[in-house]
Amino acid sequence: MDCDGLGLMAIFPGLWSMHHDDYGDHMLLRTPKGDKRIYYKGGGKADSHKSFTGMSFGSVFFCEINLLHMNAIQEAFRRTMAAKKRWHIADLNPPAPNHPVISEVFEVQDTRWTHWTPEDNPALTEERKQELFATLSKNRYLLQRDWYGMRVIPEGVIYSMFDPTRHILQSIPKDARIAEMFFSGDGGLTDATSVSCNLIVQHDGKWKLLRVANWYYDGPQKAMSVPARELAEEFAPWCRNRFGLRESCWKIDPACKALRKELELFGVFTDQADNNARDIRGPSKGIRVGIEYLQSAIAEGRFFLVESSRYGHADFLREIGMYCVDERGNPVDAYNHAMDEGRYACTYFYKNYVLL
Repeated sequence: MDCDGLGLMAIFPGLWSMHHDDYGDHMLLRTPKGDKRIYYKGGGKADSHKSFTGMSFGSVFFCEINLLHMNAIQEAFRRTMAAKKRWHIADLNPPAPNHPVISEVFEVQDTRWTHWTPEDNPALTEERKQELFATLSKNRYLLQRDWYGMRVIPEGVIYSMFDPTRHILQSIPKDARIAEMFFSGDGGLTDATSVSCNLIVQHDGKWKLLRVANWYYDGPQKAMSVPARELAEEFAPWCRNRFGLRESCWKIDPACKALRKELELFGVFTDQADNNARDIRGPSKGIRVGIEYLQSAIAEGRFFLVESSRYGHADFLREIGMYCVDERGNPVDAYNHAMDEGRYACTYFYKNYVLL
């Protein structure tokens, strides 16, 4: 609504007010043709569409549509069926050409495109544009996608074997035997924080790692006590109740001392995650060993995401499609917060179950 001073609040000064009714929070906008109600809803989870099922929309604006769950997108289209002027407007950073939003939404609908680059963003100063260009120029894929706005497939995607149609489950298999539940986390004072809930199960004759919930924050900087409280008082209790289990451990990035300290103040005691710093496996060393563990788990059918009604995997899926290596074959230090804690979880899984 604010959009750094460029949103509806600024476009219609003095003509709006915020309200709440049975359908949720919304902006009431007074126009010459009558009052308009603009509702804002989340759309990143498998059941996000339930918050607006039964409503009727005139138009819909999708923010970062490629990060929204397809259930929410399709339901939003259905909610405008009776509209006199039926508009669906979406913005997004260019996804890979094979992204489902291209084939299942844009190629199905009568889509018209407008192309923008950072040069068109009035919120960016010339100095900030130069900084952004210099940063993105270090990676050809990011430069093409985030500066020139091109649909490109990143070269050297690290987890290219991950297939959403195969590796995302709607629920835990009924005949899976759960052996352990644990949490894995990565974060920092200025970086995104990602914590996952993981189940280790025995199914179809082999051990598997199920990523069943993900708490992820990448908004305005907060004191580390804020995410620690949310993790200890909301996320962890939800996971325990959902799966009827107590966790065996919390494996947190060794560098994230602030989060570990704050969690302990809320009664959550953590261990340092094995970040592969001392690992050697054949010709591979360090982080490459952990990456190979997760690559193998995906390829061998040992790693899966399980849909979550509240703590979904949108950020994990966003990162896994963009986490790549540079021209020298080294992992790029970007889009890697969920990737790092996923690696910690898989390292724990492999060393305690698969490699024994």
